Amino acid sequence: MRVGLFVTCVNDTLYPRTGRAVVTLLERLGVHVDFPMDQSCCGQPLYNTGYRHHTEPLLLRHAAAFRDHDYIVTPSGSCAAMVRDNYPRIARRAAFEGRGSREVTALAEAAACTASKTYELTEFLVDVLGVTDVGARFPHPVTYHPTCHGLRVLGLRDRPRRLLEHVAGLDLRELGGAEECCGFGGTFAVKNAAVSAAMGADKARAVTATGAHAVCAVDNSCLMHIGGILSRDNSPVRPVHIAEILASTDGNLP
Repeated sequence: MRVGLFVTCVNDTLYPRTGRAVVTLLERLGVHVDFPMDQSCCGQPLYNTGYRHHTEPLLLRHAAAFRDHDYIVTPSGSCAAMVRDNYPRIARRAAFEGRGSREVTALAEAAACTASKTYELTEFLVDVLGVTDVGARFPHPVTYHPTCHGLRVLGLRDRPRRLLEHVAGLDLRELGGAEECCGFGGTFAVKNAAVSAAMGADKARAVTATGAHAVCAVDNSCLMHIGGILSRDNSPVRPVHIAEILASTDGNLP
């Protein structure tokens, strides 16, 4: 099994400890992890802002970087959704526009190849490796925020919760309005700042009300948004990516 880590640009730039946690976790489970150096942004910010044609070279680059891997694993529900849901859309749209057959074929093959073998981390653990107890220890009260892409596009359902429930010492607290969007939404937070901030404030209040020491999710982008509001509100709750909890054995808060 050849597994490639798609770390994503947000994690690589701002949260490298999440990428390290994924490697630590998977290697503990006996999985050798490759890190293709040619990987770059998947193109989600461009695509979501309407620059579909500018996203196409990134689609092709992504497929080339992971061409030789059996599985692509990413600690990001939104980037996994970009590859699985939007890459095929890009290829279909190119065909609809009547673009050259060679160009359309290249996009279609690249999209199909990457979409079929891309897994968000908790999916890979539960569905591919068949594990829910990863040998983690994290003796803290934690609440879980199901991000929109993970919930609505990938259909992660209870996979993250099943993994968290098997972490030694972890006290999983129910989050009120858990399925409501945190308000980040990528470029939505820039275009609709006031609405985004109001949604984030509602989510932050719900998180603090749980009494948890940490809020976790499968996307650091959402945790960045929620965590910024928690910090400004002087809330004691820390944002922690689920990979960091599952990789933990010493029980310390990151």
